[in-house]
Amino acid sequence: MAGEQKPSSNLLEQFILLAKGTSGSALTALISQVLEAPGVYVFGELLELANVQELAEGANAAYLQLLNLFAYGTYPDYIANKESLPELSTAQQNKLKHLTIVSLASRMKCIPYSVLLKDLEMRNLRELEDLIIEAVYTDIIQGKLDQRNQLLEVDFCIGRDIRKKDINNIVKTLHEW
Repeated sequence: MAGEQKPSSNLLEQFILLAKGTSGSALTALISQVLEAPGVYVFGELLELANVQELAEGANAAYLQLLNLFAYGTYPDYIANKESLPELSTAQQNKLKHLTIVSLASRMKCIPYSVLLKDLEMRNLRELEDLIIEAVYTDIIQGKLDQRNQLLEVDFCIGRDIRKKDINNIVKTLHEW
């Protein structure tokens, strides 16, 4: 219905309210909770908070980098920078893998299993299909598994957070369209 908000947006709002009055290790713990929270897949509003940006200057800078990674990055980005980032919990790994599927889905209507297996560092088709099914049930993508051709056929995916520097390219693309 119009005017109704999904529970995930309410949950994000609660995290943002909590974060406004938090700093230091309490803020890093809150960031970890947000990154694990079911249904929260956008992080831009949290990243815009001044106290969150202040993490860049201190000993907890890795948590700001991790939050940026969840907002804009993918699982391969995490693997490439693993040494400088906090270790992910299983729930955080799965969420980042879901976000990686969303990033791929925003660029490709049909995603070969081979691409997904590589980017998600998975070796087992059953585990891959289970992860895709989880993503479908969380409403971040809609599509079909084509097991015969080993493809994920994407019908819809949520939007990811957008960096300010990308806005001009988006406007340019829209004008060209």
